[in-house]
Amino acid sequence: MVRTSARGGGAANGRGGGAANGRGGGGAGILRRTVARNRGRLAIGTALLAVHQIAETLVPIAIGIIVGRAISTGDTRSLVASVAGLALLFLVLTVAWRLGARFIVFAMQREAHLLRVEVAGRILHPRGVRTDLRSGELLTVSTSDADREAWILDVIPRIVAALVAAVASAATLLVIDVPLGLAVLIGTPVILGLMQLAAPLITRRATAAQEATARASGTATDLVSGLRPLRGLGAERAAAARYRDASADALRSTLHAAKATGIFVGASVTVSALLAVGVAGVAGWFALQGRITIGELITVVGLSQFLIEPLGTLARMPGFLATARASADRLALVLDADPMVPAGSQSLPSRVTLELADVSYRSLRGLDLRAHPGELVGVLAHRPQDAEALAHLLSGHVAPDDHDGTVTVGGVRLAEIDLAQARGGVLVEPHNTDLFAGTVRSNVLAGSPDADHTEVRRALTASAAVDVVDAHPDGLDLPVTDRGASLSGGQRQRVALARALLSRAPVLVLHDPTTAVDAVTEQAIAEGISRMRHGVNGHEAPERAHTTVLITSSPALLSVADRVLVLDEGRVVGEGTHADLATADENYRKVVLR
Repeated sequence: MVRTSARGGGAANGRGGGAANGRGGGGAGILRRTVARNRGRLAIGTALLAVHQIAETLVPIAIGIIVGRAISTGDTRSLVASVAGLALLFLVLTVAWRLGARFIVFAMQREAHLLRVEVAGRILHPRGVRTDLRSGELLTVSTSDADREAWILDVIPRIVAALVAAVASAATLLVIDVPLGLAVLIGTPVILGLMQLAAPLITRRATAAQEATARASGTATDLVSGLRPLRGLGAERAAAARYRDASADALRSTLHAAKATGIFVGASVTVSALLAVGVAGVAGWFALQGRITIGELITVVGLSQFLIEPLGTLARMPGFLATARASADRLALVLDADPMVPAGSQSLPSRVTLELADVSYRSLRGLDLRAHPGELVGVLAHRPQDAEALAHLLSGHVAPDDHDGTVTVGGVRLAEIDLAQARGGVLVEPHNTDLFAGTVRSNVLAGSPDADHTEVRRALTASAAVDVVDAHPDGLDLPVTDRGASLSGGQRQRVALARALLSRAPVLVLHDPTTAVDAVTEQAIAEGISRMRHGVNGHEAPERAHTTVLITSSPALLSVADRVLVLDEGRVVGEGTHADLATADENYRKVVLR
């Protein structure tokens, strides 16, 4: 595995279908795992919410008893005792709700946090993750989908508590009058069965809405990160139109999901309310006939009104369950995805010759390339896609089965080298690199925290970034905002180069490291790279020999290379020193000496 400076393991195309790190099972498996690892708090919270619902059910029963045995008889002592008992009942239901909700909310927030950390860990893992989700979509998965999947910890207690309330109400009605109890016992399962018929539709609509929202977030992330180039190209309108289309699609999907859920909930609540009203009406008729007492009538009417709440809860829960399942399915796209590259187990050789043999990847076709220890090799690609493909291949973000041919370091296949050693041995500094929020010091020392001041100064000088430090009173403590936005393009590029040089990686691959600087600075950087990586005389002792590959069309950089390889149509078509190629190769001269 090759490391990319200041970047985590990347993602490549293709959805992962296998289990990673012992996971698997898709969204259903993630939901089961969530329930299992929060079973303690979930059980306590569910029990407390069930107690709350039982206490809520007892309230109309207690009022009916007070009317029948205290108010109707005029017994003051019974009335006082009944009111005290009712107050205790309200105390129990309040405390049970507060404590139960606290357990449930804590479990939800903790699970959402664990999922966010887990998804971020998978995305940033050095081995990478095989998924076709874009950066913005991955951001949505690690935030909103993580939060929504944790809703399952709220859905389960609410369903259980609502069922407990319905059963307790039905049991009470059975005691009062069998037909009334049977109406609830039969009507409730019928309502639940009808609700389940619409659950698949709601799940599909919720999944589509979340996918559309994620795509819109991905588009927004891409546009924000590429805002400067878009402005340079004058493509703001086209970019805005693209985002409007993605946003409109997300809005339509969300409205479709909301419409389906609204119709479903409205129909379910209406049916539940009709059941409650029907029970209350029949109870009134029975009271007129003398089959039940006034106190029992009050109890039945109270329970009928109360039943609307748990039945309404049961009506709403499928929508929340569908959303949680849809988010779990999206989390599974990352958590169950296969890693991009194997971990490897072999040691990094002491002398690291970098060799590509008959490699085909993207636009590369049968590429042969060798860079010896202590050698500074320049690579000129006539086609930009060849340069991009070579840099990406060497970055370690490409699975072994995604390319043909072999990539070896010191004679050992790159994929077979221990991951940590490979990351310490080969560094690819990409063309578009990022800086972290912090200071110049923290960015330069990001890969070499133990470097002393002298080494840092050498790296800054070699990259021509020393003027960025010397020109500001804060020096190395000059603040840097996220992605280095507080610096100019040239300053950002030079600080990133200093970070790469300071790492002293045995193999360093630089892809167009001087595109944002002027010709004078570029010449200074070329000499600095040669001096710091290969010594004043062009070489170092064998045990400290460094290999450097410069993928560039810069004449200043190519002029300091020991030899230059010319790529065209995905393969090497020429080789020699910069001076020889500039004299003998007309195409090389046109591209480099422009």
